[in-house]
Amino acid sequence: MFCIQKILLETPMKIHQEIRSIDQYLDSLLNLLLDYAPKVVAALIMLFVGIWAIRVINKISRKIMVKREIEPTLIEFLSDIIYWGLRLVLFIAVISKLGIESSSFLTILGTAGLAIGLSLQGSLSNFAGGMLIILFKPFKLGDTIEAQGVSGTVIDIQIFVTQLLTANNQVIFVPNGALSNGTIINYSQQNTRRTDLTIGISYDTNLKQAKDIITEVLTSNTKILQSPVPNVSVRELTDSGVKLAVRAWTQNEDFGDVSAHILEDCIKALDQADIKYQPFVRETSR
Repeated sequence: MFCIQKILLETPMKIHQEIRSIDQYLDSLLNLLLDYAPKVVAALIMLFVGIWAIRVINKISRKIMVKREIEPTLIEFLSDIIYWGLRLVLFIAVISKLGIESSSFLTILGTAGLAIGLSLQGSLSNFAGGMLIILFKPFKLGDTIEAQGVSGTVIDIQIFVTQLLTANNQVIFVPNGALSNGTIINYSQQNTRRTDLTIGISYDTNLKQAKDIITEVLTSNTKILQSPVPNVSVRELTDSGVKLAVRAWTQNEDFGDVSAHILEDCIKALDQADIKYQPFVRETSR
């Protein structure tokens, strides 16, 4: 009976103590909210104003780069760097406003960046190669190039890869790291290009007559430039005949058509003159 009375007497006291503890917790929480409310409000204002300012800065920087006729790929890349760089600065400023130590965050960020860099060494090599290509511009969009054993027209220059479109409509992705460290032949950088053909004739053929016929073909083609002067000369003497080097300059955009027309017209002209040509006709470009 005594124990029951004791429990009944202690229960209201425990409840009162718990209520006091809850009140203390609520008071502490309220004080904490009151202390941090100005910081939270200031941080939110800074966040929204910063996001708006980043958009404005990004638009203005794009307009300036476009006005200065910077390469479109470089514009996109620099715009992304400005955008995310400013966002990182804004994030650090906001957490600092909330009272969080930014130095520890930067340490964690640096450690994570080092770990990511070590695990992505190949990608970083391609990234560096993309930067070199964009800055030094060995080629641009629309150029026809040959590199890493492939050739095609440049349709896109990205940070990690460059896309080439081949003559048979295939897209080739070439890593920028290998591309920037290898040999690149740019066929579009100059306005003119020389077609270099080899036509074989037999030893029985009148050499001067054959050269005159081919020279007439070259001078009659309106797409062939007459300066430098088209040239026909002996390239090589073989067991089966004489190889003639046929060289003619043309505008870059006409190169493919001119090469084909020269061969066709030479075959017709040699046939009309009853001159036998050798079957080994091959083409090179310089």
